[in-house]
Amino acid sequence: MTSSVSLDNLRAPSLARQQIYMKNLKRIVVYGWLASILAIGLQSSNAQTPVATPTPVPTALPTPVPTSAPGPSVGIGPVAPPKVTAVEGHLELDTIIQVQIDHFAEWVQKNDPSKLVPYVNGLAIHGDYPAEIHASKNHVHFHLKITPENKQVWIDLLVEPHGITKKVAFSVGLDNQSPFDSVFDQNNPLPLTVISPPYGVMALVIVVVTFVLLIWLARKTNLVRDGGTPRVPGTFRPYNLGRVQMAFWFFLIYASYVTIWLITDALDTITPSLLALMGISAGTALSEAMIDSGKIEANSNQLQNLSAEKESLEQTIPGVQTQISALTAKPALTSEDTLTLDSLNKRQQDARQRLSQLNQQIQSLTPAVDAGVSKGFLRDVFSDGSGYSFHRFQIFAWTIVLGIIFISSVYNNLTMPEFSATLLGLMGISSGTYIGFKFPETK
Repeated sequence: MTSSVSLDNLRAPSLARQQIYMKNLKRIVVYGWLASILAIGLQSSNAQTPVATPTPVPTALPTPVPTSAPGPSVGIGPVAPPKVTAVEGHLELDTIIQVQIDHFAEWVQKNDPSKLVPYVNGLAIHGDYPAEIHASKNHVHFHLKITPENKQVWIDLLVEPHGITKKVAFSVGLDNQSPFDSVFDQNNPLPLTVISPPYGVMALVIVVVTFVLLIWLARKTNLVRDGGTPRVPGTFRPYNLGRVQMAFWFFLIYASYVTIWLITDALDTITPSLLALMGISAGTALSEAMIDSGKIEANSNQLQNLSAEKESLEQTIPGVQTQISALTAKPALTSEDTLTLDSLNKRQQDARQRLSQLNQQIQSLTPAVDAGVSKGFLRDVFSDGSGYSFHRFQIFAWTIVLGIIFISSVYNNLTMPEFSATLLGLMGISSGTYIGFKFPETK
Protein backbone atom coordinates (compact mmCIF):
# COMPACT_ATOMS: atom_id res chain seq x y z
CA MET A 1 0.00 0.00 0.00
CA THR A 2 2.67 2.34 0.98
CA SER A 3 4.84 1.48 -1.96
CA SER A 4 2.09 2.06 -4.53
CA VAL A 5 1.27 5.46 -3.23
CA SER A 6 4.78 6.47 -3.36
CA LEU A 7 5.06 5.23 -6.92
CA ASP A 8 2.11 7.37 -8.02
CA ASN A 9 3.60 10.33 -6.29
CA LEU A 10 6.75 9.77 -8.23
CA ARG A 11 4.97 9.61 -11.61
CA ALA A 12 2.84 12.77 -11.13
CA PRO A 13 5.63 15.28 -11.70
CA SER A 14 6.76 13.43 -14.80
CA LEU A 15 3.32 13.67 -16.38
CA ALA A 16 3.11 17.34 -15.56
CA ARG A 17 6.36 18.00 -17.31
CA GLN A 18 5.23 16.06 -20.33
CA GLN A 19 2.06 18.13 -20.53
CA ILE A 20 4.07 21.36 -20.30
CA TYR A 21 6.44 20.11 -22.98
CA MET A 22 3.54 19.28 -25.33
CA LYS A 23 2.01 22.70 -24.81
CA ASN A 24 5.30 24.39 -25.59
CA LEU A 25 5.75 22.21 -28.66
CA LYS A 26 2.28 23.15 -29.90
CA ARG A 27 3.10 26.84 -29.39
CA ILE A 28 6.32 26.46 -31.30
CA VAL A 29 4.53 24.77 -34.20
CA VAL A 30 1.80 27.45 -34.24
CA TYR A 31 4.31 30.30 -34.09
CA GLY A 32 6.39 28.71 -36.82
CA TRP A 33 3.32 28.27 -39.04
CA LEU A 34 2.32 31.91 -38.49
CA ALA A 35 5.84 33.06 -39.21
CA SER A 36 5.85 31.06 -42.46
CA ILE A 37 2.53 32.58 -43.55
CA LEU A 38 3.80 36.07 -42.71
CA ALA A 39 7.03 35.52 -44.68
CA ILE A 40 5.13 34.24 -47.68
CA GLY A 41 2.82 37.25 -47.54
CA LEU A 42 5.71 39.71 -47.37
CA GLN A 43 7.46 37.98 -50.28
CA SER A 44 4.27 38.15 -52.35
CA SER A 45 3.76 41.85 -51.62
CA ASN A 46 7.41 42.68 -52.38
CA ALA A 47 7.19 40.85 -55.75
CA GLN A 48 4.57 43.43 -56.93
CA THR A 49 6.78 46.54 -56.27
CA PRO A 50 8.70 48.27 -59.28
CA VAL A 51 12.03 47.73 -57.58
CA ALA A 52 11.87 43.98 -57.76
CA THR A 53 10.56 43.69 -61.32
CA PRO A 54 13.23 43.06 -64.03
CA THR A 55 11.30 45.11 -66.64
CA PRO A 56 12.83 48.62 -67.15
CA VAL A 57 10.75 51.46 -65.83
CA PRO A 58 10.77 53.58 -69.10
CA THR A 59 9.37 50.62 -71.05
CA ALA A 60 6.61 49.89 -68.55
CA LEU A 61 5.73 53.55 -67.88
CA PRO A 62 7.53 56.41 -69.88
CA THR A 63 8.41 59.37 -67.75
CA PRO A 64 7.74 62.87 -69.27
CA VAL A 65 10.62 65.25 -70.06
CA PRO A 66 10.58 68.05 -67.47
CA THR A 67 11.37 70.83 -70.02
CA SER A 68 8.41 69.93 -72.21
CA ALA A 69 5.91 69.75 -69.36
CA PRO A 70 3.72 72.85 -69.05
CA GLY A 71 3.89 75.02 -66.04
CA PRO A 72 6.81 76.44 -64.08
CA SER A 73 6.69 73.69 -61.49
CA VAL A 74 8.11 70.93 -63.77
CA GLY A 75 11.83 71.13 -64.85
CA ILE A 76 13.47 74.39 -66.10
CA GLY A 77 11.75 77.16 -68.08
CA PRO A 78 11.89 77.70 -71.95
CA VAL A 79 15.19 78.95 -73.45
CA ALA A 80 15.19 82.68 -74.36
CA PRO A 81 15.75 83.44 -78.10
CA PRO A 82 19.20 84.79 -79.10
CA LYS A 83 19.59 88.48 -79.90
CA VAL A 84 22.44 90.48 -81.47
CA THR A 85 23.42 93.21 -79.04
CA ALA A 86 26.85 94.48 -80.14
CA VAL A 87 29.27 94.46 -83.08
CA GLU A 88 32.97 95.15 -82.67
CA GLY A 89 34.97 96.17 -85.75
CA HIS A 90 34.19 97.96 -89.00
CA LEU A 91 31.38 96.60 -91.15
CA GLU A 92 33.48 96.48 -94.33
CA LEU A 93 34.61 93.98 -96.92
CA ASP A 94 37.77 92.01 -96.08
CA THR A 95 37.55 92.79 -92.35
CA ILE A 96 36.84 90.65 -89.28
CA ILE A 97 34.00 91.60 -86.96
CA GLN A 98 32.94 90.24 -83.55
CA VAL A 99 29.20 89.87 -83.00
CA GLN A 100 27.87 89.68 -79.42
CA ILE A 101 24.73 87.52 -79.10
CA ASP A 102 22.67 87.23 -75.91
CA HIS A 103 21.62 83.66 -74.93
CA PHE A 104 23.99 82.30 -77.57
CA ALA A 105 25.35 79.56 -75.28
CA GLU A 106 21.86 78.16 -74.69
CA TRP A 107 21.04 78.31 -78.42
CA VAL A 108 24.24 76.45 -79.35
CA GLN A 109 23.19 73.44 -77.22
CA LYS A 110 20.46 72.57 -79.72
CA ASN A 111 21.70 74.19 -82.98
CA ASP A 112 24.77 74.19 -85.21
CA PRO A 113 26.54 77.59 -84.93
CA SER A 114 28.91 76.77 -87.82
CA LYS A 115 26.02 77.43 -90.23
CA LEU A 116 25.46 81.02 -89.10
CA VAL A 117 25.88 83.81 -91.67
CA PRO A 118 25.63 87.61 -91.42
CA TYR A 119 22.43 89.33 -92.50
CA VAL A 120 22.77 92.87 -93.90
CA ASN A 121 19.55 94.75 -94.67
CA GLY A 122 17.77 91.41 -94.43
CA LEU A 123 19.99 89.79 -97.08
CA ALA A 124 21.91 86.66 -96.11
CA ILE A 125 25.63 86.73 -96.97
CA HIS A 126 25.63 83.16 -98.26
CA GLY A 127 28.72 81.06 -97.60
CA ASP A 128 30.29 83.54 -95.16
CA TYR A 129 30.34 81.17 -92.19
CA PRO A 130 31.94 82.03 -88.80
CA ALA A 131 35.71 82.25 -88.62
CA GLU A 132 35.61 81.67 -84.83
CA ILE A 133 32.86 80.59 -82.42
CA HIS A 134 33.00 81.36 -78.69
CA ALA A 135 29.75 80.01 -77.29
CA SER A 136 30.82 80.35 -73.65
CA LYS A 137 31.47 84.06 -74.21
CA ASN A 138 28.32 84.59 -76.30
CA HIS A 139 30.08 85.93 -79.37
CA VAL A 140 31.13 84.82 -82.85
CA HIS A 141 33.63 86.18 -85.42
CA PHE A 142 32.97 86.69 -89.15
CA HIS A 143 35.46 87.50 -91.93
CA LEU A 144 33.40 89.58 -94.36
CA LYS A 145 34.44 88.64 -97.90
CA ILE A 146 33.05 88.21 -101.40
CA THR A 147 32.61 84.64 -102.66
CA PRO A 148 30.89 83.32 -105.79
CA GLU A 149 27.89 82.46 -103.59
CA ASN A 150 27.36 85.97 -102.20
CA LYS A 151 28.83 88.19 -104.94
CA GLN A 152 25.43 89.40 -106.14
CA VAL A 153 24.30 90.11 -102.57
CA TRP A 154 27.32 92.32 -101.94
CA ILE A 155 26.77 94.11 -105.25
CA ASP A 156 23.16 94.81 -104.25
CA LEU A 157 24.39 96.25 -100.95
CA LEU A 158 27.22 98.38 -102.35
CA VAL A 159 25.73 99.77 -105.58
CA GLU A 160 24.70 103.41 -105.99
CA PRO A 161 26.93 104.77 -103.22
CA HIS A 162 26.24 108.32 -102.06
CA GLY A 163 29.36 108.45 -99.89
CA ILE A 164 32.04 106.29 -98.40
CA THR A 165 29.49 104.69 -96.00
CA LYS A 166 25.80 103.76 -95.98
CA LYS A 167 23.45 102.87 -93.11
CA VAL A 168 22.31 99.23 -92.93
CA ALA A 169 20.47 96.89 -90.55
CA PHE A 170 22.57 94.00 -89.27
CA SER A 171 21.96 90.61 -87.68
CA VAL A 172 23.07 86.98 -87.95
CA GLY A 173 21.19 83.75 -88.39
CA LEU A 174 21.11 80.39 -90.06
CA ASP A 175 21.37 80.50 -93.84
CA ASN A 176 17.98 80.55 -95.63
CA GLN A 177 16.15 81.10 -92.33
CA SER A 178 14.95 84.12 -90.40
CA PRO A 179 17.80 86.01 -88.69
CA PHE A 180 18.05 86.61 -84.95
CA ASP A 181 16.53 89.64 -83.33
CA SER A 182 18.97 92.54 -83.32
CA VAL A 183 19.31 95.96 -81.79
CA PHE A 184 20.70 97.13 -85.15
CA ASP A 185 17.44 97.45 -87.06
CA GLN A 186 16.28 100.17 -89.45
CA ASN A 187 15.82 102.54 -86.52
CA ASN A 188 19.33 101.92 -85.22
CA PRO A 189 21.45 101.00 -88.28
CA LEU A 190 25.18 100.37 -88.52
CA PRO A 191 27.51 102.17 -90.97
CA LEU A 192 28.62 99.90 -93.82
CA THR A 193 31.90 101.12 -95.29
CA VAL A 194 31.56 101.18 -99.09
CA ILE A 195 35.00 102.65 -99.83
CA SER A 196 37.88 102.39 -97.40
CA PRO A 197 39.00 105.98 -96.66
CA PRO A 198 42.78 105.39 -97.05
CA TYR A 199 42.43 103.45 -100.30
CA GLY A 200 39.69 105.78 -101.48
CA VAL A 201 41.87 108.86 -101.05
CA MET A 202 44.78 107.14 -102.76
CA ALA A 203 42.65 105.99 -105.71
CA LEU A 204 40.98 109.40 -106.01
CA VAL A 205 44.35 111.13 -106.17
CA ILE A 206 45.57 108.71 -108.87
CA VAL A 207 42.43 109.10 -111.01
CA VAL A 208 42.30 112.89 -110.62
CA VAL A 209 46.00 113.30 -111.41
CA THR A 210 45.59 111.09 -114.48
CA PHE A 211 42.57 113.08 -115.65
CA VAL A 212 44.25 116.46 -115.12
CA LEU A 213 47.39 115.25 -116.89
CA LEU A 214 45.31 113.92 -119.81
CA ILE A 215 43.44 117.21 -120.21
CA TRP A 216 46.65 119.26 -119.96
CA LEU A 217 48.44 117.14 -122.55
CA ALA A 218 45.39 117.22 -124.83
CA ARG A 219 45.36 121.02 -124.74
CA LYS A 220 49.08 121.76 -124.83
CA THR A 221 50.48 118.96 -127.01
CA ASN A 222 49.59 116.82 -130.03
CA LEU A 223 48.40 113.93 -127.80
CA VAL A 224 44.91 113.94 -129.37
CA ARG A 225 45.59 116.35 -132.26
CA ASP A 226 46.61 115.93 -135.88
CA GLY A 227 50.26 115.11 -136.35
CA GLY A 228 52.78 117.56 -137.68
CA THR A 229 54.15 120.97 -136.78
CA PRO A 230 51.76 123.94 -136.79
CA ARG A 231 52.40 126.35 -139.63
CA VAL A 232 51.75 129.38 -137.46
CA PRO A 233 54.09 129.71 -134.49
CA GLY A 234 52.32 129.74 -131.13
CA THR A 235 49.30 127.79 -132.40
CA PHE A 236 48.20 124.14 -132.13
CA ARG A 237 47.10 121.57 -134.65
CA PRO A 238 43.37 120.67 -134.85
CA TYR A 239 41.88 118.00 -132.58
CA ASN A 240 41.71 114.55 -134.16
CA LEU A 241 38.34 112.77 -133.80
CA GLY A 242 39.80 109.26 -133.82
CA ARG A 243 42.38 110.05 -131.14
CA VAL A 244 39.79 111.88 -129.01
CA GLN A 245 37.52 108.81 -129.14
CA MET A 246 40.39 106.49 -128.16
CA ALA A 247 41.34 108.76 -125.23
CA PHE A 248 37.69 108.91 -124.12
CA TRP A 249 37.33 105.12 -123.88
CA PHE A 250 40.73 104.72 -122.28
CA PHE A 251 39.96 107.03 -119.37
CA LEU A 252 36.41 105.75 -118.90
CA ILE A 253 37.54 102.11 -118.63
CA TYR A 254 40.56 103.10 -116.53
CA ALA A 255 38.53 105.05 -113.95
CA SER A 256 35.77 102.40 -113.83
CA TYR A 257 38.28 99.61 -113.29
CA VAL A 258 39.84 101.44 -110.35
CA THR A 259 36.40 102.19 -108.85
CA ILE A 260 35.17 98.59 -109.06
CA TRP A 261 38.42 97.29 -107.60
CA LEU A 262 38.23 99.83 -104.78
CA ILE A 263 34.72 98.75 -103.74
CA THR A 264 34.62 95.01 -104.49
CA ASP A 265 38.32 94.10 -104.57
CA ALA A 266 37.67 92.43 -107.95
CA LEU A 267 40.49 92.39 -110.52
CA ASP A 268 39.08 90.47 -113.48
CA THR A 269 36.39 92.94 -114.58
CA ILE A 270 37.35 93.68 -118.20
CA THR A 271 34.72 92.03 -120.42
CA PRO A 272 35.26 90.75 -123.99
CA SER A 273 32.90 93.40 -125.37
CA LEU A 274 35.11 96.12 -123.87
CA LEU A 275 38.12 94.66 -125.64
CA ALA A 276 36.12 94.77 -128.87
CA LEU A 277 35.09 98.37 -128.18
CA MET A 278 38.67 99.41 -127.47
CA GLY A 279 39.71 97.60 -130.64
CA ILE A 280 37.15 99.55 -132.67
CA SER A 281 38.30 102.90 -131.29
CA ALA A 282 41.98 102.00 -131.70
CA GLY A 283 41.34 100.74 -135.23
CA THR A 284 39.53 103.96 -136.10
CA ALA A 285 42.39 106.11 -134.85
CA LEU A 286 44.99 103.91 -136.56
CA SER A 287 43.14 103.89 -139.89
CA GLU A 288 42.70 107.64 -139.72
CA ALA A 289 46.41 108.11 -139.00
CA MET A 290 47.37 105.88 -141.93
CA ILE A 291 45.04 107.75 -144.29
CA ASP A 292 46.33 111.13 -143.14
CA SER A 293 49.91 109.93 -143.38
CA GLY A 294 49.33 108.63 -146.90
CA LYS A 295 47.72 111.90 -147.94
CA ILE A 296 50.56 113.94 -146.50
CA GLU A 297 53.17 111.79 -148.20
CA ALA A 298 51.35 111.88 -151.54
CA ASN A 299 50.89 115.66 -151.37
CA SER A 300 54.49 116.11 -150.41
CA ASN A 301 55.73 114.05 -153.35
CA GLN A 302 53.40 115.82 -155.76
CA LEU A 303 54.41 119.23 -154.49
CA GLN A 304 58.04 118.28 -154.78
CA ASN A 305 57.62 117.20 -158.42
CA LEU A 306 55.57 120.26 -159.33
CA SER A 307 58.04 122.58 -157.63
CA ALA A 308 60.92 120.98 -159.51
CA GLU A 309 59.10 121.38 -162.82
CA LYS A 310 58.26 124.97 -161.99
CA GLU A 311 61.86 125.72 -161.15
CA SER A 312 62.95 124.21 -164.45
CA LEU A 313 60.44 126.30 -166.40
CA GLU A 314 61.42 129.44 -164.56
CA GLN A 315 64.99 128.85 -165.69
CA THR A 316 63.98 127.94 -169.26
CA ILE A 317 61.77 130.92 -170.00
CA PRO A 318 64.51 133.59 -169.56
CA GLY A 319 66.82 131.60 -171.87
CA VAL A 320 64.19 131.41 -174.56
CA GLN A 321 63.49 135.10 -174.14
CA THR A 322 67.17 135.84 -174.65
CA GLN A 323 67.21 133.87 -177.88
CA ILE A 324 64.11 135.68 -179.11
CA SER A 325 65.65 139.04 -178.29
CA ALA A 326 68.82 138.14 -180.19
CA LEU A 327 66.91 137.20 -183.30
CA THR A 328 64.69 140.25 -183.22
CA ALA A 329 67.77 142.46 -182.90
CA LYS A 330 68.96 141.46 -186.40
CA PRO A 331 68.32 144.06 -189.12
CA ALA A 332 67.01 141.43 -191.50
CA LEU A 333 65.74 137.94 -190.78
CA THR A 334 66.26 135.07 -193.09
CA SER A 335 63.59 132.46 -193.61
CA GLU A 336 65.44 130.16 -191.26
CA ASP A 337 65.55 132.90 -188.59
CA THR A 338 61.83 133.41 -189.00
CA LEU A 339 61.13 129.72 -188.44
CA THR A 340 63.40 129.69 -185.40
CA LEU A 341 61.73 132.80 -183.99
CA ASP A 342 58.28 131.27 -184.40
CA SER A 343 59.44 128.11 -182.68
CA LEU A 344 60.94 130.08 -179.79
CA ASN A 345 57.79 132.18 -179.36
CA LYS A 346 55.62 129.05 -179.26
CA ARG A 347 57.97 127.40 -176.79
CA GLN A 348 57.91 130.47 -174.58
CA GLN A 349 54.11 130.64 -174.71
CA ASP A 350 53.74 126.96 -173.82
CA ALA A 351 56.22 127.36 -170.96
CA ARG A 352 54.31 130.29 -169.53
CA GLN A 353 51.00 128.44 -169.79
CA ARG A 354 52.48 125.42 -168.05
CA LEU A 355 53.99 127.65 -165.38
CA SER A 356 50.59 129.15 -164.74
CA GLN A 357 49.08 125.66 -164.41
CA LEU A 358 51.85 124.63 -162.06
CA ASN A 359 51.26 127.66 -159.89
CA GLN A 360 47.57 126.80 -159.64
CA GLN A 361 48.26 123.14 -158.79
CA ILE A 362 50.85 124.06 -156.22
CA GLN A 363 48.47 126.55 -154.70
CA SER A 364 45.65 123.96 -154.50
CA LEU A 365 47.95 121.41 -152.91
CA THR A 366 49.37 123.87 -150.45
CA PRO A 367 46.85 124.33 -147.60
CA ALA A 368 46.06 127.74 -146.28
CA VAL A 369 48.13 129.08 -143.47
CA ASP A 370 45.26 128.70 -140.97
CA ALA A 371 44.19 125.28 -142.30
CA GLY A 372 46.38 123.43 -139.84
CA VAL A 373 45.40 125.57 -136.84
CA SER A 374 42.84 124.51 -134.24
CA LYS A 375 39.57 126.43 -134.37
CA GLY A 376 38.16 124.96 -131.15
CA PHE A 377 37.37 121.44 -129.97
CA LEU A 378 33.85 121.02 -131.36
CA ARG A 379 34.65 122.64 -134.70
CA ASP A 380 37.78 120.53 -135.09
CA VAL A 381 36.04 117.20 -134.49
CA PHE A 382 32.84 118.01 -136.40
CA SER A 383 34.33 119.58 -139.55
CA ASP A 384 36.91 119.02 -142.24
CA GLY A 385 38.16 121.22 -145.07
CA SER A 386 34.68 121.18 -146.61
CA GLY A 387 32.86 122.23 -143.43
CA TYR A 388 30.75 120.37 -140.89
CA SER A 389 30.25 116.67 -141.69
CA PHE A 390 27.43 114.34 -140.61
CA HIS A 391 29.62 111.23 -140.50
CA ARG A 392 31.78 112.96 -137.89
CA PHE A 393 28.75 113.98 -135.84
CA GLN A 394 27.37 110.43 -136.01
CA ILE A 395 30.42 108.72 -134.54
CA PHE A 396 30.73 111.42 -131.87
CA ALA A 397 27.04 111.03 -130.84
CA TRP A 398 27.20 107.22 -130.56
CA THR A 399 30.37 107.45 -128.53
CA ILE A 400 28.64 109.73 -126.01
CA VAL A 401 25.55 107.46 -125.80
CA LEU A 402 27.59 104.31 -125.16
CA GLY A 403 29.67 106.23 -122.64
CA ILE A 404 26.53 107.13 -120.65
CA ILE A 405 25.41 103.47 -120.71
CA PHE A 406 28.87 102.48 -119.53
CA ILE A 407 28.85 104.87 -116.55
CA SER A 408 25.30 103.82 -115.60
CA SER A 409 26.27 100.14 -115.56
CA VAL A 410 29.28 100.75 -113.35
CA TYR A 411 27.33 102.94 -110.90
CA ASN A 412 24.23 100.74 -110.67
CA ASN A 413 25.79 97.26 -110.89
CA LEU A 414 29.50 97.70 -110.06
CA THR A 415 30.33 95.75 -113.21
CA MET A 416 31.72 96.61 -116.60
CA PRO A 417 28.91 96.57 -119.20
CA GLU A 418 28.60 93.69 -121.61
CA PHE A 419 27.68 95.38 -124.90
CA SER A 420 25.70 93.26 -127.30
CA ALA A 421 26.95 92.33 -130.75
CA THR A 422 24.33 94.70 -132.20
CA LEU A 423 25.70 97.73 -130.33
CA LEU A 424 29.26 96.82 -131.22
CA GLY A 425 28.20 96.39 -134.85
CA LEU A 426 26.53 99.81 -134.77
CA MET A 427 29.72 101.35 -133.41
CA GLY A 428 31.74 99.55 -136.05
CA ILE A 429 29.48 100.82 -138.84
CA SER A 430 29.82 104.40 -137.57
CA SER A 431 33.60 104.06 -137.45
CA GLY A 432 33.70 102.44 -140.88
CA THR A 433 31.58 105.23 -142.35
CA TYR A 434 33.88 107.82 -140.84
CA ILE A 435 36.96 106.07 -142.25
CA GLY A 436 35.30 105.76 -145.68
CA PHE A 437 34.62 109.47 -145.84
CA LYS A 438 38.14 110.14 -144.66
CA PHE A 439 39.71 109.19 -148.03
CA PRO A 440 38.29 112.11 -150.04
CA GLU A 441 38.32 114.43 -147.05
CA THR A 442 40.55 117.46 -147.11
CA LYS A 443 41.87 118.97 -143.94
